[in-house]
Amino acid sequence: MQPKIAIVLGSKSDLHFFEESRALLAAFNIDCQVHILSAHRSTEKTVNFAKSSEKDGLEVIIAGAGAAAHLPGIIAAHTCLPVLGVPISSSALTGWDSLLSICQMPRGVPVATMSMDRAGAINAAIFSAQILSQKHLYLKDKLKRLKQVMEENIAFSITEATKVLK
Repeated sequence: MQPKIAIVLGSKSDLHFFEESRALLAAFNIDCQVHILSAHRSTEKTVNFAKSSEKDGLEVIIAGAGAAAHLPGIIAAHTCLPVLGVPISSSALTGWDSLLSICQMPRGVPVATMSMDRAGAINAAIFSAQILSQKHLYLKDKLKRLKQVMEENIAFSITEATKVLK
């Protein structure tokens, strides 16, 4: 069975940060859904998504959020799945507010915080594959190939990596 994750974003305008990570997930043969939800503007819908995520077959959730960045935390508060937070530099504070909001979750509500923007989205895709590789063993070989591509070409592109992984 193909592993299944979700990328949840607070705004469609953040989707461009995740284009390469979505291509990478596809190369890993990981089914990836994208949801646009808001911790503030669609709170009930966000909570319902989080509460039904396991029943819906998800195994990891990547949540990208800018400004106050409450989205990863509200999702983590309502699911037992791993939540990976990607801070987005969408506000006047150039993402510092997002980074601090995601990495300073209260005790008992963990969110793994990635780096910001595009790099964070790519790292979240790779980290998702690493988490999933414990259950879906074929991913270990793909991760080893990705590491090999990075070793052989330090300035690798996601396009190169996805070709090697397919």
